Amino acid sequence: MSPAARLRGFRPSWLSPKVARTEVLAGLVVALALIPEAISFSIIAGVDPSVGLFASFTMAVTIAIVGGRPAMISAATGAVALVIAPLNREHGLSHLAAAVILGGLFQVILGSLGVAKLMRFVPRSVMVGFVNALAILIFAAQIPEMENVPWGVYPLVAGGLALMVFFPRITRAVPAPLVSIAILTVITVAAGIAVPTVGDKGALPSSLPVPGLPDVPFTLDTLKLIAPYALAMALVGLMESLMTAKLVDDLTDTHSDKTRESIGQGIANIVTGLFGGMGGCAMIGQTMINVKNGARTRLSTFLAGVFLMVLCIVFGPVVSQIPMAALVAVMVLVAFGTFDWHSIAPATLKRMPAGEITVMVVTVAAVIATHNLAIGVVLGSLTAMVIFARRVAHLVNVTAVTDPEGGHVVYAVTGELFFASSNDLVSRFDYATDPDRVIIDLAGAHIWDASSVAALDAVTTKYEARGKTVEIIGLNAHSAKMHDTLSGELTGSH
Repeated sequence: MSPAARLRGFRPSWLSPKVARTEVLAGLVVALALIPEAISFSIIAGVDPSVGLFASFTMAVTIAIVGGRPAMISAATGAVALVIAPLNREHGLSHLAAAVILGGLFQVILGSLGVAKLMRFVPRSVMVGFVNALAILIFAAQIPEMENVPWGVYPLVAGGLALMVFFPRITRAVPAPLVSIAILTVITVAAGIAVPTVGDKGALPSSLPVPGLPDVPFTLDTLKLIAPYALAMALVGLMESLMTAKLVDDLTDTHSDKTRESIGQGIANIVTGLFGGMGGCAMIGQTMINVKNGARTRLSTFLAGVFLMVLCIVFGPVVSQIPMAALVAVMVLVAFGTFDWHSIAPATLKRMPAGEITVMVVTVAAVIATHNLAIGVVLGSLTAMVIFARRVAHLVNVTAVTDPEGGHVVYAVTGELFFASSNDLVSRFDYATDPDRVIIDLAGAHIWDASSVAALDAVTTKYEARGKTVEIIGLNAHSAKMHDTLSGELTGSH
């Protein structure tokens, strides 16, 4: 193979004109959608709008290079804004930036320790609940934009939705959301329709940010002050980012490096903190816009950040004229497309086990009640674990076969022995009337924890108190090792 052919084999996919066009246009749509979101999150955090916009710029550009999930958008987010808002309110922007840098460092450490591997413990029902709750939150966030507004907002939203539904039937060369935003902006400006615009959300920045260390005392007291906020931000940001990465994996039928993504989120937050930004994580709504518009590479993420700054600094006056109704229509359609309608179809609910439905409902309810996707995922996962433990606990069987001559009895135990199933194991034996020799056959069982060993010790002790001997047989290698290590060591009676 010639050097030129080998070089072509390593050429990134986005160098293809067709792919590049899709990535560029998707990045532009995302950049437009980022502006009002970043400004809104800046208000939540109590900082100037430019801080949120700068954070979105540095997060997107950095994660495009160091992240593990192509086409995923990271920027300033509401979850991070809620966590760090009290710190900014009480101690100012410098302490906030210091917390963002420390939070990024925590994310790098957690990512290096393999925290991403915990994602395999998130059940599918939690994932479905997460997606549905996300769709509901995206839609709910648009409602304030349609309350107490001029009547002209409503036909604009309806027109925007109609354009995005029907325009793809004409051509898919240009993203329908971009066409919708452009047409609605031209209509409102040309007709002089007085409706809320992007400019009403706050002033756009007029110059690029300058990096530097935050102006805080580098002391132990400062570390103690910012560390709790930094850790909370790191955990919330990682959870939302990893859940979003998993969602994009499923939507695009591709695999991503979750460990690299975790470390990348940390690096992006460190960079953002050094530029005085408010930090962030994966943006689920904007990521959905990006993916639904066909983006699949890092180029769209990178350009979303670059376009964001270009739109703000170079085309600020034009962008300020974009009606909020146009962006509301985009987000409403994203919410509708994100919701897993199949999961609530009567036929699906009829077949789905009650436990799975409960987990999904708990996840959705927790997210909607707290407006925190991380809390919903944790509560949903815990609910799933409890339901699973209860289900498995009832799969342990104990059957007794007595020797015809009455010399001994064999108890065959089958199932998974752990804290939930072993608690009632002690009551499954007939201590008073059994023969003097008792055999407990565990060939069909597996010992998972110390609770099971303690239960077997209790059974043995009860028989020995009656002068009877107990022999445990059939242990597999793992169970035998655990039993030999712990038996007789869990109580003070041996």
